[in-house]
Amino acid sequence: MVGGAVGPVDEGATLERAVGLVRAFRLEQSDPDVFYGALARDSARQVGVYADLADAVLLDVGGGPGFFADAFTAAGAIYVPVDVDAGELRLHGREPGPRTVQGSGMALPFRTGSVDVCYSSNVLEHVARPWQMADEMVRVTRPGGTVFLSYTVWYGPWGGHETSPWHYLGGRRAADRYARRTGRRPKNDFGVSMFPVTAAAGLRWARARRDVSLLAAVPRYHPRWATGLVRVPAVREVLTWNLLLVLRVDR
Repeated sequence: MVGGAVGPVDEGATLERAVGLVRAFRLEQSDPDVFYGALARDSARQVGVYADLADAVLLDVGGGPGFFADAFTAAGAIYVPVDVDAGELRLHGREPGPRTVQGSGMALPFRTGSVDVCYSSNVLEHVARPWQMADEMVRVTRPGGTVFLSYTVWYGPWGGHETSPWHYLGGRRAADRYARRTGRRPKNDFGVSMFPVTAAAGLRWARARRDVSLLAAVPRYHPRWATGLVRVPAVREVLTWNLLLVLRVDR
């Protein structure tokens, strides 16, 4: 663990699991049911390492289509998704569930301390004020509750999403290159819907909060033996790929 992070060890974070996720990632565009279904099931398993999901109110910030609803509901949670974009909630032919809320992650429309688990997967890099969103996730989580926050690290090989690896030459340059080659702006357009978020920034934010305990800071998709990558400042920005921060709210 990093900087005093103390929490359960994810025994399910095996090499076999990592390879399976990489295979699923390749199908994101061609077979989204397989990709999102695998990611959602793995997410429910992983959150369950740190929090009891039975009858827990789980808020999914940036919930998108209902794949995660299926997985978290099957795990026993009361699933509540919030997303700023109504179109995202209907991707791949999915319809929003009855508890779906449309709203911004930077100003969550929920009372302070109203949820047991606040979850967000691969959303932070898409908001202009990422740590404001992270603060909001802590605010709405009850004392003793769990915040599960993961995001794509900018300097990793997938940091620019569909504009990778050209983002290493500059995010705007990579997005403009994509537009020239395809005739359209990328969905993840630098400065508009994609922002550079680093592992160091996430760790600074977590350590600066006095009302939370950092339970885990790990490369989300890697085998558990790769946890040490997060301890090495420059290396973690490239090799972590996706940083997971798990926090317990103490206030």
